[in-house]
Amino acid sequence: MQELLDKIRKCDICQGHLPLGPRPILAGHPESKILIIGHAPGTKVHKTGIPWDDQSGKQLRKWMGLTDETFYDETQIAQMPMGFCYPGKGKSGDLPPRPECAPQWHDLLLKEMPNIQLTILIGQYSQKHYLGTRREKNLTETVRNFKNYAPEYFVLPHPSPRNRFWLAKNPWFKEEVVPELKKSIEKHIG
Repeated sequence: MQELLDKIRKCDICQGHLPLGPRPILAGHPESKILIIGHAPGTKVHKTGIPWDDQSGKQLRKWMGLTDETFYDETQIAQMPMGFCYPGKGKSGDLPPRPECAPQWHDLLLKEMPNIQLTILIGQYSQKHYLGTRREKNLTETVRNFKNYAPEYFVLPHPSPRNRFWLAKNPWFKEEVVPELKKSIEKHIG
């Protein structure tokens, strides 16, 4: 596993498309029980090299009911975004994850993490990739129907501060989904 992680961290397959250059950010261990698949690192995470080391990560840890110590324990939780490097800025936030990463690396990583019991799919890109036609017509409906993907997957919106309007418009998420997420996390890493 360490050999594969080292190889991925040296990856420069899409170097010409990355405004800050390549810096693949991920974490995993053969004993990992929970896998988080989000979009791609933002600029702050690119600088620190620590997955979810930003406001989105703080919100995600709050939703999951985890301390930083547990969240960053690779024997418990692995981090495998759809794009491992910061993709650049778009009109309304960061660009989508680069399309090269998931096909190049995901299957290889999953083979090295045989103890994954729960995969948390954050946002539309991971949900589209892993759920395919099983997803609902949009992210809101996919998240609303989160039980349809259990026990293998748990679907979430992105925890970005930019999604505060979505959260305000969908109070059922914090009332119904977040408590179930915490229960699921406790079941796997107690």
